[in-house]
Amino acid sequence: MHNLDQTDRLILDLLQADGRMTHAAMAERVHLSPSACLRRVKRLEEAGVIDGYRAALNLDRLGLGTSVFVEISLTSQKEDHLDEFEDAVMQVPEVLSCHLMAGDADYLIQLVVADVADYERVHRTHMARLPHVAKLKSSFALRGVVARQGLRLGSESAR
Repeated sequence: MHNLDQTDRLILDLLQADGRMTHAAMAERVHLSPSACLRRVKRLEEAGVIDGYRAALNLDRLGLGTSVFVEISLTSQKEDHLDEFEDAVMQVPEVLSCHLMAGDADYLIQLVVADVADYERVHRTHMARLPHVAKLKSSFALRGVVARQGLRLGSESAR
């Protein structure tokens, strides 16, 4: 759905900033009636542009303030090996994201843990047991610089 107009983009910006915004408040910001605004939101949901609504968690307050990025190379690129690895990594609760990569590593995983000792636990109980892993390289984030929760699609005035 690449044919989003400016109003659609403003609606998406507003929802990314505050997914709990009422349709009435949103309608006022984008200069539509509440019913017209609701129709647009429903259309964006049905088209799959809006994938869902989630709460943004403060990982530090949950005691998970350490991000670890793990580059993983597999023993082979066989499709069944990729599938088995991906099925296994989806079962690791500390995995925030996992991406199949082009380049030196096959996968890049972001984990969230409490600290170095907690990462050692995750490494021993999960990461070292993932199937078909030839090489694993871990890097600890010192601090976040940019962690956007959404994309800016409309104008800055929507924020």
